[in-house]
Amino acid sequence: MGNFFYGVKKMKFQIYTLGCKVNAYESEMMKEKMLKAGYIYDEKKPDILVINTCSVTNNADHKSLKMVRHFKRQYPLSTIVVCGCSSQNNREAYEKEGIDILLGNREKSKIVSLLKAFFQTHEKYTYITKERKLSFEDMAISKFTTHTRAFVKIEDGCDNFCSYCIIPYVRGSIRHKDFDLVLKEVETLVNNGHQEIVFTGIHTGSYNSNGHDLTDLIHEVSKFSSLKRIRISSIEATELNEKFLHELSCNSKICNHLHIPLQAGSDEILEKMNRKYNIDEYEKILKKIRKIRPNISISTDIIVGFPGETDELFEETLETAKRFQFSKIHVFPYSVREGTKASRMPMQIEENVKHERSKKLIALSTVLEKEYAEKFLDQTLEVLIEKSGKESIGTTSNYLKVKVSAQIPNNTMITVKILAYNNGILYGEPVLCQI
Repeated sequence: MGNFFYGVKKMKFQIYTLGCKVNAYESEMMKEKMLKAGYIYDEKKPDILVINTCSVTNNADHKSLKMVRHFKRQYPLSTIVVCGCSSQNNREAYEKEGIDILLGNREKSKIVSLLKAFFQTHEKYTYITKERKLSFEDMAISKFTTHTRAFVKIEDGCDNFCSYCIIPYVRGSIRHKDFDLVLKEVETLVNNGHQEIVFTGIHTGSYNSNGHDLTDLIHEVSKFSSLKRIRISSIEATELNEKFLHELSCNSKICNHLHIPLQAGSDEILEKMNRKYNIDEYEKILKKIRKIRPNISISTDIIVGFPGETDELFEETLETAKRFQFSKIHVFPYSVREGTKASRMPMQIEENVKHERSKKLIALSTVLEKEYAEKFLDQTLEVLIEKSGKESIGTTSNYLKVKVSAQIPNNTMITVKILAYNNGILYGEPVLCQI
């Protein structure tokens, strides 16, 4: 396929990715397909630029469009491909930019054939569908080049329609990758050296294919002997059922970290958000998890400044977050997304109030992160090295960053004695084998 460049030098390309792990996976898939087709990856002088956009907040939309304009100015002669959630959500804005190939969240897997057609005809191409009932677009990667940990997209779409969220409108309804195809992809990644895989999706915990749910999938991939860790990018509290908790109790390959979005610390706001649980139900799940794994890391997402969030309700969220003892809180100021139910709600919060509340919650997160990390001082932890250097950096099963005082090759799993903690990073030294 690499011979369709019509006698000119082989073309160079760059992919710029914004947003979540699903986008990272899809960008990696496009990169692999283009490399196999004969294109050359080069970030310095690309003939083709692919921008995979994000629309989770207004800022993400703004940044996505800004990057497209930046690259068009910087590389005026390059072919521009734009795809992802922001272009899906803002078609008209991107059409004004004169994009060569404009996609939403479909046809990313056709990147090579779309480029071939464009270079043959030089006709601009746009495909953005508003249809929600979609099939799963099959895609696979054999090796992740941008991360030591390999992401595996097993699900797409969401049907929850949280009142603040635009994603169900831009990603469509829930659909899942075939169970056997996931197993095949994981096996390939493991055979190519990956020791940790991260299951990801828009609503990962909803996975169900051929009667197999997420727990079944985790149980099955655990049988690959060279796979050391299985991580879930995010899972809802309502999906942590007894079956999953049993697997958590007996499967040591499941990482000692779960990201469980809370979004608000008061029942009143949770109800307005159209979340599917209350504070008491969420807390009961946490207690069950910690009974199984007392030192597990549990991180979360919290939105501040949601419409109707009074000072008292925000203080309730602060107190709830303290009580739940999260290892990290990802804080998001509420972003008005046109077309969502929350955008039409009364009592919208001023931006300066959102900013102040964000600062308070981030400060709490910093304290909680430190308290959790310092539990592991003077202990040994297994670290997967992801950045080699004079001091190497890696990640533990419980998702702590560790800087090691030695040069260790990437993708090496080593035992580290933890000596100190500073500014979000643990410091340690390799434990040498005793003879």
